[in-house]
Amino acid sequence: MSQATKVRRNHRLVYITQYLTQRPNQLVHLSYFADYFNCAKSSISEDLDYIRGVLSENQMGTIKTISGVSGGVLYQPMVGETEAQQLIQTLFQQLKTGKRILPGNYIYLTDILQQPSLVHSIAKKIASVYQDRGIDVVVTIETKGIGLAAAVAHFLNVDYLVVRRDSQDTEGSTISTNFVSGIHRTVKKMELSKSSLKADSKVLIVDDFMRNGGTMEGLVNLMHEFDCYVDSICVLVDNSPELQTNLPDYQSLIKVEIVYDQESSKFVLAVEKGTIFI
Repeated sequence: MSQATKVRRNHRLVYITQYLTQRPNQLVHLSYFADYFNCAKSSISEDLDYIRGVLSENQMGTIKTISGVSGGVLYQPMVGETEAQQLIQTLFQQLKTGKRILPGNYIYLTDILQQPSLVHSIAKKIASVYQDRGIDVVVTIETKGIGLAAAVAHFLNVDYLVVRRDSQDTEGSTISTNFVSGIHRTVKKMELSKSSLKADSKVLIVDDFMRNGGTMEGLVNLMHEFDCYVDSICVLVDNSPELQTNLPDYQSLIKVEIVYDQESSKFVLAVEKGTIFI
């Protein structure tokens, strides 16, 4: 925008709101907006107060002010209780349709994870829970949860890493660990490039599905090999028979169970519960 151009306040309000909400958890200096609109920082502060009030009133997020020379403002997304309940009900409805049970008691989730708007909503909710935990990186394993992990990382404004199941020539030197997977308790390997993760990083593990927790335990062990700390684990759907008390701060959005339906003489998916992390 030209330095000589003056704009009305409603113009500034729309621009600032869109700019911040498109950059969640990213620090923005007030001088950027002041220079862009050729106005005083006091005017920008008044705009931010108004935007902050509207977002808070509608449970859309918060705008935090960071003081100091290098300070500024950042937008943190929020998912209100009503929106969260609607999200859980949408997931309930979709999980109850179609053929969901796969061999090995895995759950078919591909159609859900192929819906950008739904993945966006899920990731926003997950990020809103962990955004004040000081997460440095989101980690997942190469599977259908990559898109979800990337979306969570976007909302947290951090990098995301994909742990590989097989060697990649483009990865260079790697660190690997073995883990037990599936109902047959098969020993498999996962690995990650040595240069991809800094020591002492605080990690959030995100995945689409967990059945017996073997993969998650493998990821936790692999992070320890990098001298990193797994702060939390969050999965979309959990078909684990028991609560995973041995996993650090483990949570799932949806808990399901495979049960035998006498009427149809088939195994069916029973959606047990959903959590909105309140």
